[in-house]
Amino acid sequence: MPEEILKVNNLKKYFKISANQHVKSVDDISLFIRKGETFGLVGESGSGKSTLGKTIVGLHHATSGKMYFEDQDLENLNRKQQREFNRKIQMIFQDPHASLNPRMRVGDIIAEGIDAYKLAKGKERLDIIYNLLEKVGLKSDHAQRFPHEFSGGQRQRIGIARALAVKPKFIVADEPISALDVSIQAQVINLLEDLKEEEDLTYLFIAHDLAMVKHISDRIGVMYLGKMMELSTSSELFKNPLHPYTQALLSANPIPNPSLAQKRERIILKGDPPSPVNPPSGCRFRTRCPHVKDICAKEEPVWKEVDSNHWVSCHLYS
Repeated sequence: MPEEILKVNNLKKYFKISANQHVKSVDDISLFIRKGETFGLVGESGSGKSTLGKTIVGLHHATSGKMYFEDQDLENLNRKQQREFNRKIQMIFQDPHASLNPRMRVGDIIAEGIDAYKLAKGKERLDIIYNLLEKVGLKSDHAQRFPHEFSGGQRQRIGIARALAVKPKFIVADEPISALDVSIQAQVINLLEDLKEEEDLTYLFIAHDLAMVKHISDRIGVMYLGKMMELSTSSELFKNPLHPYTQALLSANPIPNPSLAQKRERIILKGDPPSPVNPPSGCRFRTRCPHVKDICAKEEPVWKEVDSNHWVSCHLYS
């Protein structure tokens, strides 16, 4: 098996909103990501997916827990090590418009990391910029334009080129296609897959679109209200979802075959997700679960490997 490039142990990220209240965006998450794989992360809005990604990258400081990148404890890095880690792990943001400085030309946006790490200058710097633009499907003369002169899909390609500029090993893609037209989404996904092979990258791919996550991911984790509900290989998760929340998500996933779609039973969850400020006792999902039992309110289910590489947090399997 490939080595584990990232390990997350009991990670928590709380946001303080008053003296006695915190938003528990990420609450005791443990996972690992192997070198060269694409790890998909799905869940409803507010489940904590993006917060987890930003905490891994370092945009948020973890409340507690441990993270290891290439077996290096990220909590105890000196300034030089922190700088090197920042180069190895990059992020592609959800909104390609808001993530690009409107006052900077595209070439300078892409070269920010190159300049910060003093990787190249002069003609070599320009050659890297032009090569990156062409690699993501744009033209070298686009380097002189401003972000507002491009479409949403083109701006996301610029964001991808910027992330690649410092030659990272790991990329967190935070819903990189959700703001794009459907016709453009497949192009960006294909680009990410090609770049993964060419640049020997590892991805944490965060998204709402289950079909797209299935297509691109090797393994998938399902989050709900700051907790990991289920984690398995992509094929196993779609073939044999164990957690009631995963089953409900998959039942809502569109099927292109109308006859099959009519035969499928849709699982409708009642109510809205509870507040992450005051989550339910025991199992976070119990207030909406169709299989809720008395124990679900009293005890938090154990994160358990119920089958080979198939983990779930549910009292149905305890």
